Amino acid sequence: MSLLRASARSIADRSRSDRLVADLARQFEFVHRRSPSQSERNSWRASLTQLTDDLLDGGLGEVELLVEYQLPLTSKRADVVLAGTHPDTGLPSYVVVELKQWTSAHPATTDPANGSGVTGSDVPGGGRPVLFTVPGLRGRHLHPAEQVAAYCAYIRDFVTDAADDALIGVAYLHNAQDQQVPALLAHDHDARLFTATSRGALLQLLRARLSPAGAAAAADRFLGAEIGPSKQLLAVAARELADRDQFVLLDEQRVAFHEVLEAVRRARRSDLKEVLVVLGGPGSGKSAIALALLGELAAAGRTALHATGSKSFTTTLRKTAGRRNSRVQALFKYFNNFTQAERNGVDVLICDEAHRVRETSNNRYTPAARRSTQPQIAELIDAARTPVFLLDEKQVVRPGEMGSRAEITAAAQAKGLPVRVVELDGQFRCGGSRRYEDWVLRLLGLHEQPPFTWTGDDRFEVRVADTPAELEKHLAGKLDEGFSARMTAGFCWKWSDPTPERELLDDVVIGDWARPWNVKGDRGVGHAPPSQLWATDPAGFGQIGCIYTAQGFEYDWNGVILGPDLVWRGDRWASARAASKDTVVARAQPEDFHRLVRHTYKVLLTRGMKGTVLYSTDPETRAKLHEMVGLHLSARTDGNGPASL
Repeated sequence: MSLLRASARSIADRSRSDRLVADLARQFEFVHRRSPSQSERNSWRASLTQLTDDLLDGGLGEVELLVEYQLPLTSKRADVVLAGTHPDTGLPSYVVVELKQWTSAHPATTDPANGSGVTGSDVPGGGRPVLFTVPGLRGRHLHPAEQVAAYCAYIRDFVTDAADDALIGVAYLHNAQDQQVPALLAHDHDARLFTATSRGALLQLLRARLSPAGAAAAADRFLGAEIGPSKQLLAVAARELADRDQFVLLDEQRVAFHEVLEAVRRARRSDLKEVLVVLGGPGSGKSAIALALLGELAAAGRTALHATGSKSFTTTLRKTAGRRNSRVQALFKYFNNFTQAERNGVDVLICDEAHRVRETSNNRYTPAARRSTQPQIAELIDAARTPVFLLDEKQVVRPGEMGSRAEITAAAQAKGLPVRVVELDGQFRCGGSRRYEDWVLRLLGLHEQPPFTWTGDDRFEVRVADTPAELEKHLAGKLDEGFSARMTAGFCWKWSDPTPERELLDDVVIGDWARPWNVKGDRGVGHAPPSQLWATDPAGFGQIGCIYTAQGFEYDWNGVILGPDLVWRGDRWASARAASKDTVVARAQPEDFHRLVRHTYKVLLTRGMKGTVLYSTDPETRAKLHEMVGLHLSARTDGNGPASL
């Protein structure tokens, strides 16, 4: 998809008649449901005019341009893709062009140790400048050649006609002279960088790669190519994921694993499409199954993608599963990436944490041209020959989350598709304690059986704190012993932005004890990690996590603060919408809010691998917790685990 597809000559003619920017702006407004900024308009006017004039001078006026080409299954856009045929082979040939109006650029930081102009963190392997500051622009910016090289790598991995020898990338700083950007030219990159000084060399390269003959057919082929992981990417992913010993599967995990593989074989052998639903509670190994499947399918050459509805979870999976090869990270998508996916475009779509599937992929930021008329479940089912949903129905925590066995079954049956359900019964979180998971469900009224008193389990500890400081002290002690630990709370306190000095505010205030929430955004604040890494970065302990950063993760020791949104009154739980600062959940109907808030605490209470410490801000609720646990932090132990009660 691109904003405009036309020959260089046609775009040059539009530019001379002042139609170019108007045409692009009109299409931009239709697609993105907002007007382009003045800087975007200026960029089109200056950069596209310069590029097309250069192409005309080089005898490439009939080469096709795909302007603002959107990379498949992502919101990222390349400035221009040039389409033509190779002068020597006659085969389709493509050049991705990143256009910059920069006239100077400076390395973002200085590291005296390597003299490269950037810190080691900015230089993979410590070799070349990657991040730069640009006069007149805010923030730090990626080296343009590095940027376009990444676009090329992504396109090669997901567009079937973009083989290594068919696609190259160039960055063109048409306003800059070589002497103005020496730091950008100081090191070699996978893509070439050209300035006004080297305009002749750019045209020489383009003439060597592109012939106007057959350009329109080449552009048609590029835009109509199948979208999905390439064989090369699958081979890389298979090698990467095969080395992960944490994906060892046991018992019904292996059953679920082989059920999916059998469904994939049936889909190919008999042209049968079916939907698989894998049900399991917290810690039952759903994500281990998902990643093991991704590796196995990649090794078999089957096109497969992994998707979730959680930015934190997907970011962490990209960081861990794709740590040694960034290309593998492209296999991890979001549920709303499939609004325009080709029907049955991949063999398998693995929807992890599928309880977070939404009613619709649309939101107020969704471009008009990408707005979907289908429910999100239907989009996900349509996207693959074998869609797989792994979920825990008692982890639905927001209105509009539709990931349940019933909803998926109904959506599949509406399309005439059979549904196969696999249930996981094992417990690999909470110390493997099935008893603790049952205790949590029954305590919160999420089980048909009544609550029971926790009397100990040699695999898992449960404690009650009388103050938040006591809870934090106990967890800090576990950190000192080498365990991981986190504090979480119900969403009952405001969540402030950092101060202008980039400091977090202590929003969670309980008496004279106060701590900040985890960071809101994608950038760390001080020593605190970005929100998506709060659960896994050791620096996350100093902040209070919320449901949206904790869900999907685990750590050794788990501290949970029950706020005034859920309190014990008499013989039952009472929920208070007025106490919630989660504006989306608080708008739910009272009966829905009561269910969602208990689901929230169920998720928070089942993050620990070795133990959980509970505290409630409400005295009556705290007394109930003492009654149901029978052990608080001041209780004596025999040194071998919880005290006998």
